[in-house]
Amino acid sequence: MKGLLHTPYFTSLVTVLLLVVMLGLGGAAYPGLLSTQVIFNLLIDNAFLLVIAVGMTFVIVSGGIDLSVGSVLALSTMIAAWLLNVAHWPPLLVILTVLALGTVFGAGMGALIHYFKLQPFIVTLAGMFLARGLCYLISINSITIDDPLFVAMSQTQLGFLGGFVSPGVVIAVLTLLLAIWLAHATPFGRAVYAIGGNEQSALMMGLPVGRTKVFIYAFSGFCASLGGVLFSFYMLSGYGLHAQGTELDAIAAVVIGGTLLSGGYGYVAGALSGVLVLGTIQTLIAFDGTLSSWWTKIVIGGLLFVFCVVQRLMAMGQKNTNGS
Repeated sequence: MKGLLHTPYFTSLVTVLLLVVMLGLGGAAYPGLLSTQVIFNLLIDNAFLLVIAVGMTFVIVSGGIDLSVGSVLALSTMIAAWLLNVAHWPPLLVILTVLALGTVFGAGMGALIHYFKLQPFIVTLAGMFLARGLCYLISINSITIDDPLFVAMSQTQLGFLGGFVSPGVVIAVLTLLLAIWLAHATPFGRAVYAIGGNEQSALMMGLPVGRTKVFIYAFSGFCASLGGVLFSFYMLSGYGLHAQGTELDAIAAVVIGGTLLSGGYGYVAGALSGVLVLGTIQTLIAFDGTLSSWWTKIVIGGLLFVFCVVQRLMAMGQKNTNGS
């Protein structure tokens, strides 16, 4: 048991076990909770968050943080809505433009962090304020999206295992699979883990630290803008107040999914289990019907605190083991 406690994947196993226990207890208390469609709704409602958490996993594994993702998501919805309704651009061109802008925004922050030796917290905090402010330069009001393609993506139901999922779920799962391949089967993925473990050692090994850092934040920006596209499908609107606090939900999902905040270790697949845990908490509170929605934040905050403490204790135990 002591050996298991100090294994790197211990928190990931705890997350999966926690998810199973929550669903089991919830199913016993509320019989409808374990229906196929309720489970699929967890993915439908949180597809955008899964995509953002995937990008955030790379950032945190590398030892950084990205606080701008929620604002980039909101900016993406605003740009998409404005280009569709005011500029009357074709929807596919709008989607490509939004994804390109998000990628460039992330790459710019990555370049500032590496080449000017700035703290990721400060740079991405500035990016968060900048992106949120740009939303209100476009419009202070919500812009409704009525483009046929976006409406079709919002309303399409893809039958699966007796229930249905949305196209957004398919896109999110494909993004997750691509990210798993990037993290575990490419030189880029190995460089990300090396930088998170010890950036100086990665430099001495001849790894392209600068290029990798820029690519990490570019990928996070891409995921945030893709999350914005999925959120546009989901809400059919662009609004500057969309996704407030989503960056914190993404960080919570990544950490609860087993990624170490200190960097150097984590599974991209853990983002899925972390998002499902958050979604299950929201669903349990909704099924209860007597608790305020703010209990979701309280429970998530408590879980995040516990996981951070466990990670710290594991790191200290590992250090003591290596020292002896």
